[in-house]
Amino acid sequence: MRTRRLSLTSNQFDWLAVSLYFLLVLLGWLNIYAAVYDDELGASIFDFSINSGRQLIWISTSILIILVISIVDFRFYDSFAFIVLGVILLMLVSVLIFGSEVKGSKSWFGIGNFGIQPSEFAKFATALALAKFLSQPTIKFEKISTQLMSLGIIAVPAALILLQGDTGTAMVFACFIIVLYREGLSPVFFMIGFAFVLLFILTLLVNKLVLIIGLLTLGLLAAALSGRNIKKIGVVIVSTVFMFGFVQSVDFIMNKVLKPHQQKRVMQLIDPNADPLGAGWQVTQSKIAIGSGGLFGKGYLQGTQTKFDFVPDQSTDNIFCTVGEEHGWFGGLILIAAFLALLLRITQLAERQKSKFARVYGYGVASILFFHFAFNIAMTIGLFPVIGIPLPFFSYGGSSLWAFTILLFIFLKLDAHRMQIFTRS
Repeated sequence: MRTRRLSLTSNQFDWLAVSLYFLLVLLGWLNIYAAVYDDELGASIFDFSINSGRQLIWISTSILIILVISIVDFRFYDSFAFIVLGVILLMLVSVLIFGSEVKGSKSWFGIGNFGIQPSEFAKFATALALAKFLSQPTIKFEKISTQLMSLGIIAVPAALILLQGDTGTAMVFACFIIVLYREGLSPVFFMIGFAFVLLFILTLLVNKLVLIIGLLTLGLLAAALSGRNIKKIGVVIVSTVFMFGFVQSVDFIMNKVLKPHQQKRVMQLIDPNADPLGAGWQVTQSKIAIGSGGLFGKGYLQGTQTKFDFVPDQSTDNIFCTVGEEHGWFGGLILIAAFLALLLRITQLAERQKSKFARVYGYGVASILFFHFAFNIAMTIGLFPVIGIPLPFFSYGGSSLWAFTILLFIFLKLDAHRMQIFTRS
């Protein structure tokens, strides 16, 4: 017996996805330079003493990463998915012991003037492991045990990252619910999640006694509409009790679980004018910068909010402010369109996969990128609390660019071999 491989594709990366990747990386690099540009110093975009020059190093090394991914056999990612996650989990534990603390999070390994953030790589590792688990022939997703195991694969790295103090990155792992939904998870879980988020916000806005009376009224109404169906009445009673318990726990979550700066960010979202010179400063300045750009912006390197450092972290988490100020509504629209095009293309590629492993991983890629894209922009315009996550391929940072590059190009490698089959002869 011997194995004969039949290749039915050109084994090349999807040109549209690759083009959109390099477009976003290029635009990001140019805007990083705009965010740190000082016309008095007149530093070149290639100056390695500023972020744009350092980002060029990360871009160059990312191209090397792409070349390595193109060389490695596509079956490696399936075969070693659990091992890759194991290595990353070990790094997440190690950084808690040996890591350096940056902005309140102990999530970095310091290497000279550079740093590596393992939590960024945990995203693609989790996507690989989840795809490997769900693609096993003996796994049936409709089983509760399978769903719990899937949630466990997601929760372990998220919990370790939460221990590092990096709440924003830990929240990204919630995006894998989209993957599970594609594989058959009931939409009821989305409804429950939305209900508890809404209840959390209402608890902060409404008098607690009024809210409890309202919940009790809704519970009695739902029970009445259930007729004599004991099962439905039981569900209503259990749900109402859980909601009562959750309302009572909101104060504990706010005061004991969330850190002071996180509490301020949540309250700032509830009331944007509560602390305009404190917790609300970043969002206020972000909105001023974006709004000042008007329809077509002030012009490249002409952003006044940028030049005078009104917006914190403008080359990293808040880089969309530079786009809005210098290129206006039209520039922001082009950037959003490019991201949406990439997300749509990844989803299309995921749906055409011949293997479940590649499809699940593809949806993992799309979900992670969507979460970062949507919530990064939402937090700059005040629609979501500031949680400190980068805009994929666009924000300054080596760890994030490397991780997003690996995330995307592993999938493009799998897609390039989607029609490759093996026969016994």
